[in-house]
Amino acid sequence: MNDRRANERIAWRGPLAAAALLVAVAGCAGNPTREDIGTVTGAVVGGVTGAALTGGSTAGTVGGAVLGGYVGKQVGKDMGGR
Repeated sequence: MNDRRANERIAWRGPLAAAALLVAVAGCAGNPTREDIGTVTGAVVGGVTGAALTGGSTAGTVGGAVLGGYVGKQVGKDMGGR
């Protein structure tokens, strides 16, 4: 049963790190563009999703964050003129 609790704690590291990154980036930005917002939002959502799908693995979390950030940036670019 202790192994299960340890795994549950590890599974929260990715989403927690993604949330911390969001807070850090949001605090540094003076006037973010839609592209910036899309990138950060996509990275957080991708990181959480990657962590959930891979059981909290670091590779899954980072891969999801990178992919999500890229997709979010593209969506933010498309919304830039609206």
